Amino acid sequence: MAHLHFIVDDDLCYGCGACIGLCPTNALSMKGLLAIVEQSQCTYCELCIPSCPVDALLIETR
Repeated sequence: MAHLHFIVDDDLCYGCGACIGLCPTNALSMKGLLAIVEQSQCTYCELCIPSCPVDALLIETR
């Protein structure tokens, strides 16, 4: 069975933090200059995705 997985592309993310404040479940945090997602807290609402200036955030089906 396929399930959703939130991805932060660490080649693109430069740590601007634009996504952090938009997450309603606080699933996103910063570790150095990289956004980190806590998969168990992510509801895949996609609110953060449009905020990323370098398109480093995506949700994929696995």
